[in-house]
Amino acid sequence: MFEDIVTSLSLYMPELRGSLVGNVELAPWTWFKTGGLAQAVFTPADAEDLSYFLSHLDPDVPIMILGQGSNILVRDGGVEGVVVALGPGFNDMKFDGEVVTIGAASLGVKLASAAAMVSVAGFSFLRGIPGNIGGALRMNAGAFGSEIKDIFVSCEGIDRRGDFYEFKLENMDYSYRHCGVNSVIFTRAKLAGKPGDQEAIRKEMGEIAQARNATQPVNTRTGGSTFKNPEGHKAWELIDKAGCRGLVMGDAQISELHCNFLVNRGKASAADLEGLGEEVRRRVFGSSGIWLEWEIERVGIK
Repeated sequence: MFEDIVTSLSLYMPELRGSLVGNVELAPWTWFKTGGLAQAVFTPADAEDLSYFLSHLDPDVPIMILGQGSNILVRDGGVEGVVVALGPGFNDMKFDGEVVTIGAASLGVKLASAAAMVSVAGFSFLRGIPGNIGGALRMNAGAFGSEIKDIFVSCEGIDRRGDFYEFKLENMDYSYRHCGVNSVIFTRAKLAGKPGDQEAIRKEMGEIAQARNATQPVNTRTGGSTFKNPEGHKAWELIDKAGCRGLVMGDAQISELHCNFLVNRGKASAADLEGLGEEVRRRVFGSSGIWLEWEIERVGIK
């Protein structure tokens, strides 16, 4: 259990409208279903409430953003400070022609389905990415030949002081699984597709779903791709060649189906999962001379 900070924070923020709770188990919030407590979790009512919270928060108190928990490993010691979880106040979605304005908490898969309904192409790749729009913006998420920068128009965000900003494509410094904007919580985005045929869009989405189900351990406690693809290589091939397919540590395992996926077989600790990942990195370096870079975000106290 962490020291209570909720009582003191609440005293400094009498106009707070969102939920602020102390010592929250984070394992149920993540796809790995493991990890420690959050010292506090704040779910803002809307962007203005988030701005108010941040403007009154001591800058020495660390914050972490938690989306759908699909690309994160919370360490067993938990997370100090405040975890910010965007909720229903950030789930808006509205199409204007081929351009959608969408809240950061909205799921990418729901956007893909909504775009198909209004015959807008270009969003189908989101069917293969678990997680919300805020997380996709943060890491330039991509799959099946497309990524966020391909559909990005602009986004809004709030910094640690509670100030609002708007970002254009040239401000984002996007590259492979990288965004250059730091210390900002993205709250809303404008994304643009193109006119399309509804039947063709639905067919493409079905093919993506089928390919994902056939090649990835989608119904297990996993966190998506573990490592980034090194330039000119595929991470899973390097892992396979290093003899790591199916490798086990504690109750953590490298997936037999897709060896760039870590799997919690039921009772794995975060230390098991991270330790197995580091062992894979060592073996891959030993066989190829390449150090794999983590794509899963590892947070908290070991």
